[in-house]
Amino acid sequence: MGPIRVVTGRVSPITKAALRCTQPTTASRAVFSTSHRVEASRNQVYASVRNADQLQTYLLLSSSTRTPLLTLWTTSWCSTCRVVAPLLEHLVESGVGEVEGGVSYCTVEYDAPDVMEAGLGLTYMINSIPTLLSFDAQEAQTQTKVADGRQLSDRKFLEEWIRNEARRHGNRGGGDGGGRSPLGFLGGLFGKPK
Repeated sequence: MGPIRVVTGRVSPITKAALRCTQPTTASRAVFSTSHRVEASRNQVYASVRNADQLQTYLLLSSSTRTPLLTLWTTSWCSTCRVVAPLLEHLVESGVGEVEGGVSYCTVEYDAPDVMEAGLGLTYMINSIPTLLSFDAQEAQTQTKVADGRQLSDRKFLEEWIRNEARRHGNRGGGDGGGRSPLGFLGGLFGKPK
């Protein structure tokens, strides 16, 4: 392609289209702010994990959207899992945690041959089934892991747990989201401010 020649008095249709694309419109202007604002995000429910690659894909997806990935570790023989899994899926699908930043959710089939062979249970310290474990920025949040069947069957407990995990919003830590207390970025390490 040679040098561009400008002809005075005439503008080609291609040039007119290029000029229109570079003109900012009201609809395309971005609003910038220095304050942290968490907008509601739609929750996402993924298919059951049956291998390490699938879990890694979900971790990357949730990390890229800055939403925690909630995982319920189940087995085919677990009767409690058959009660907890649909309850959790319903809560996530109904929007619990969306106002706080949103979450992603999947079950991990602990007894699937590829999951067992990869040693995912050992990697993430899954000691009992069912276990609810959150990942934020691809890191397992073991301090908020839930393995008590009574708590996992309690709808109110699960709603609050989901909301707390959603507040992480890619900030790791104690689910505070960094915006509720002056010490939020430390995840409540030193307790509540006085």
